[in-house]
Amino acid sequence: MTLEHGHSHSEITARLNARNGGGGLRDAIFGGIDGTVTTFAIVAGVQGAGLPGGIVVALGMANVVADGFSMAAGNYAGTKAVADDRERLRKVEERHIMLNPQGERDELDQILGRKGLHGEVKAQAVDMISRDKDQWIAMMLTDEYGLPPTDPAPLRAAVIIFGAFVLAGLLPLLPYLVGLTDPFVWSIIASAFTFFGIGAIKSQWALAPWWRSGLETFLIGGTAAALAFAVGRFFHP
Repeated sequence: MTLEHGHSHSEITARLNARNGGGGLRDAIFGGIDGTVTTFAIVAGVQGAGLPGGIVVALGMANVVADGFSMAAGNYAGTKAVADDRERLRKVEERHIMLNPQGERDELDQILGRKGLHGEVKAQAVDMISRDKDQWIAMMLTDEYGLPPTDPAPLRAAVIIFGAFVLAGLLPLLPYLVGLTDPFVWSIIASAFTFFGIGAIKSQWALAPWWRSGLETFLIGGTAAALAFAVGRFFHP
């Protein structure tokens, strides 16, 4: 049976170091799906209303740029709020360790007890962890306040979600930009492959098989597009 990763000293060290940097998987998937859904929804809505292809391009490009920036700005603000709260709580713990070290050691003792440590082993662990203030505070942030173990990166999160949104959002517009015959049909095909592809890629970090994850994402995006087309059709002259 093939294992998912190696367990040599160097492999373990590299994996733990990579974990400290966080990841942009959620932002990339969120941006890619939303970029495709919203842009194709505009394409479908305008097409359903029977408006010219130039309107599709104008509204679609406006959506890609404006909505992509809006998502990036919102993601930055939200991630920055988490980072600021984390820094606030870090300073709280620093002050408590300075003013009431025994109280903080008692908190650490209870945390380790809930992790299954008891007796002399727990006492030694409390003593060793409390010698390193940074590791001590990091454990308190995670186990006392429920914060993620890695520091948020607001700018990185914003760049990832904006890039994914723009790249995926442009695909439904490509048939109109390059002047293909029956651009709406090609836009449907491009969007379908994009939805399915994002879902298939997402399966690499999930338990579902690639085809099921791709189909699930395809159905979510297709439903949004169908609703937009139906609304646009309602206003067709």
